[in-house]
Amino acid sequence: MRIDGAVKTWNDERGFGFIEPLHGGQEIFVHIKAFTSRSGRPEVGQRVTFEVEMAPDGKKRAKRVEVIRATRARVKARNENPAQWGTATLFAIPAFFILFTITAFFWKVPVWVGALYVGASVLCFVVYASDKSAAAADRWRVSEDTLLALGLIGGWPGAIVAQQFLRHKSSKISFRTKFWATVVANVLGFLVLNSPVRSMVFT
Repeated sequence: MRIDGAVKTWNDERGFGFIEPLHGGQEIFVHIKAFTSRSGRPEVGQRVTFEVEMAPDGKKRAKRVEVIRATRARVKARNENPAQWGTATLFAIPAFFILFTITAFFWKVPVWVGALYVGASVLCFVVYASDKSAAAADRWRVSEDTLLALGLIGGWPGAIVAQQFLRHKSSKISFRTKFWATVVANVLGFLVLNSPVRSMVFT
């Protein structure tokens, strides 16, 4: 028998949460593998239908979980809304490219600095993609500290591309706050090390 419910809690890092039956009753444990469709990550408040089975430990858990189509359409529309990303996300990469070009023109930025940004960005995108795949398959995850560190050393442009195109780490507020802090820190560090400010700071 299928039951209507809504996702009550969800831990995206660990890939599980609890569903609250629509007509009341005990909250049911649900794992990411129980969802029949992998078109998107589960979200709190998402309407679903599901069946119940007994786990080996004797507790109830959800199986064959399906997201109700109407809710899925609204979630998809919200996720694909360009306004979600904000002006900073949309223009951060081209804005930094312009800043990099101006700095290189006036103060001769070493070639290896540009190569570092490109290499770190490619690596960052690959690591984001690997982490998203691991989350879907319930495998070992890349820590948020590692993702932030890769962005801090220059991989943040690749991270932004991954967040937009892979829809990974794009909605967790605490992570995005830390991420943008690393972006600001990296850009300030770039300016300090590649402009006359360097001589003022290190003298």
